[in-house]
Amino acid sequence: MSKQFWAVIIVVILSLVGIFALTGKNSTNSSGSSANAQPTSHIEGQGTKGVTLVEYGDYECPYCGQYYPTVKAVEAKYGDAIRLQFRNFPLVNSHQNAFAAARAAEAAGLQNKFWEMHDALYANQSQWSTSRTPSQIFDVYATQLKLDLTKFRQDYASIKVNDMINADTAAGTKLNVQGTPSYFLDGKQVQVANTIEAFSKVIDAEIALKNPTSN
Repeated sequence: MSKQFWAVIIVVILSLVGIFALTGKNSTNSSGSSANAQPTSHIEGQGTKGVTLVEYGDYECPYCGQYYPTVKAVEAKYGDAIRLQFRNFPLVNSHQNAFAAARAAEAAGLQNKFWEMHDALYANQSQWSTSRTPSQIFDVYATQLKLDLTKFRQDYASIKVNDMINADTAAGTKLNVQGTPSYFLDGKQVQVANTIEAFSKVIDAEIALKNPTSN
């Protein structure tokens, strides 16, 4: 074969090597999100008894909405004795605005108002859950929370917020979360009825286990 032919082959090979190298440096998952994103760490309470209750929730999920006031009452009852953590698990195949609501909460979180937006979303679930333009309603909540609205909108649409939600969902999937709300007490999944008494029963048992010498 001619030298010209081999020269062409070499150029093609070098071009392909360059393409693969560039692709490797900019690799992302299928949604365009960073594969290195970490799950969120939204926690209330100091956990002085060494107990953490984690909820994987979906803001549009009606069951999550029903559990919301109960969980708030449990939080008020135990105060700093436990840690309460929330992670996103939007059921996007069932709830059209679930991911958008999670975006609103995480965008507010970047201005230190995660829990305030979290509460607003659940308290007003019926207001935005069926809206065709939920972001306009979220803007109202952001304004009421005295957020920088320009920054809120930028963060709401950002890859960073997208990554945070996807990282939470991935963490929940690893734990075999299949529906919402799902609760984990110190890493163990618990099935608990929607009553303060039911939550108290499992939390008190865990506190006693962690603090055997306490009264």
